Order: sequence, then C-alpha cells, then structure tokens
Amino acid sequence: MFTELQVNEFLDALASKEPVPGGGSGAALAGGLGAALVSMVCNLTIGKKNYEQAWEPLTELRGRSEALRARMVELLEADTQAYAKVMEAYRLPRDTAEAKAARKEAQQAALRHAADVPLRIAEACSEVVDLALPAAELGNRWAVSDAGVGALLAEAAMHAALLNVEINLASIDDQSFVAALRERIEVMTRECTQTKDRVQELVAQAIKG
Repeated sequence: MFTELQVNEFLDALASKEPVPGGGSGAALAGGLGAALVSMVCNLTIGKKNYEQAWEPLTELRGRSEALRARMVELLEADTQAYAKVMEAYRLPRDTAEAKAARKEAQQAALRHAADVPLRIAEACSEVVDLALPAAELGNRWAVSDAGVGALLAEAAMHAALLNVEINLASIDDQSFVAALRERIEVMTRECTQTKDRVQELVAQAIKG
C-alpha cells in the first residue's frame, strides 16, 4: 500500500515512470495535509486559556477533520486501484465483435469509476476548506496561519483532483453522466473558492491584529 510508505519513498514512487501513484493520489495527499492542519489548529486551541468558549465546537470540528484525514488515505489508495482497472479494460482482447463490445463496455465502466474516485477526493478537499473557516474564526490566533495553509492546500488539491476527473470524462460516451458530474463540479468549485477566500481574509485580519 502506498500509504504505508515513508514520505521520501512515496515521493520517489510519485516521481517514477510508473503510472501509479499519480496526480489523483497526490491530490488526496495534499487534501490530507490540509485536514491535518485543521486538526492542528483545534489541538492548539482546545484546553488553552482564553479560548474556553471554543473548546467544545473545536472538539467537534477536530472529529470531522480527523475523519476527513482518514478518508483521504483511503481515497489515495482507491485512486491507484481505479487507474489499474482502466488499464485492465484496455488490455482486454478485441479479436471478435463480441470481444470488442465487451472490451468497450468494460472500458466505459472503468472510466466512470476512474472519474468518480477523484471527484470524491475533490469533494473531501472541499469539505476540508469548509472546516478551515471555523478553525480560522475560533482557533488560537498563533495558529491561524495554519488554518489558512490548510485551506489553500485543500482548495488546490480540489482543483488538482478535478483535472483527473476531466481527463476521464473526455473518454466517456454517456453524455448525461458527464453533464451531471460537470454540474456538481461547477457548484463545488464556486463555493469552495469563496470559502477559501473568506478564510484568507480572516487569516490576514488576525495576523494584522
């Protein structure tokens, strides 16, 4: 499992000529880093004097960010497996009309799955950005920059994951499926960017005092 590698080992795997891990897995890792930073802000605030009113909401927030961090690990592995399924489908025989039809059907199913996994990564990243907002609002002011970094990483990871969605959508024949996903992408992207911008405003205000 790629998630069991040390940091340098994972980066070596990412840099290699092998197709996995790739961009989707990198996006999941970046999203996981964003979630971890949200948890860090919570941990640096809970139990601290002068932040008593924030302890309870940030404890709940930490539970959500930790759940997202764990989900990113699962999605990182899922992305590598989804790509493998696509490659398997393209290697199927095509020596008869029946084999060609079965190969085409397998390819389309694998491509839909390969689009769905990075979409789920993007959605999880968007959720991390959502959590960074209350972290910036309620968290320890000395850790507010970490909330900002978490939001920036997660938003960038969302866009990165969506590139992997788009490259698979380009080969999918079912245009109703493609249109439905692109509609979800448009709404997600707009809302996530707005939230990220708000987090950065709060961070800038807190830094300036």
